[in-house]
Amino acid sequence: MPEKVKKLYEGKAKVVYETEEPDKLLLYFKDTTTAFDGVKKAELKGKGSLNNTISSLIFEILHRYGIKTHYIQKLSDNEMLVWKAERFPVEVVVRNFAAGSVVKRLGFKEGQRFKEPLVEFFYKSDELHDPLICESHIELMELAPTETIPLMKETALKVNEILSGFFKEHGITLVDFKLEFGKLPDGSVGIVDEISPDSMRLWDSETGEKLDKDRFRFDLGDLLEGYREILKRIS
Repeated sequence: MPEKVKKLYEGKAKVVYETEEPDKLLLYFKDTTTAFDGVKKAELKGKGSLNNTISSLIFEILHRYGIKTHYIQKLSDNEMLVWKAERFPVEVVVRNFAAGSVVKRLGFKEGQRFKEPLVEFFYKSDELHDPLICESHIELMELAPTETIPLMKETALKVNEILSGFFKEHGITLVDFKLEFGKLPDGSVGIVDEISPDSMRLWDSETGEKLDKDRFRFDLGDLLEGYREILKRIS
């Protein structure tokens, strides 16, 4: 098992460590849960393990479809080994149904299905509260190489197709999700960070019950119960 050499960064949900192999990092998934830019915060024992396990399963599914990511393997309950990547400060959000900020911004009714998946870009900046941006902003601000912009959008839509079908088979509706991208050690561009209920909206297909982080954001029920239900269905 790779050894931790030095802590590089600690965020709201994960700690990133260098390993003895310079092109590989170790991610430690914390039990900390935050919402609204960290204004709401809690420690929920077992949450990190659930996110690590769910994210690992999703990465493995994507790999089977040839989607490039930084994921190498799940090491333990809370630890994941990944390729070191030069992360772009851009979040790519794919929405199949209206929920969250798009409801407030554009007046859609929550749960309204879009005719086609909606792809949005956000500037990853805590200081600016992750503002909505367009492709021209990404080019102007040099947030990512110009040639990667269509690749990120194309990959996000392919991931949406794969995961929408996968979750549907397990009685779950994929409402929306966020991806981050970066340049991997071999020079290719792939998905980085995590793909978990922290970064997706997942609703029960029959009842509409929210199984994701909105349970914590809006006090809709036990967060861990929702995450455990997702893991039980997809395992």
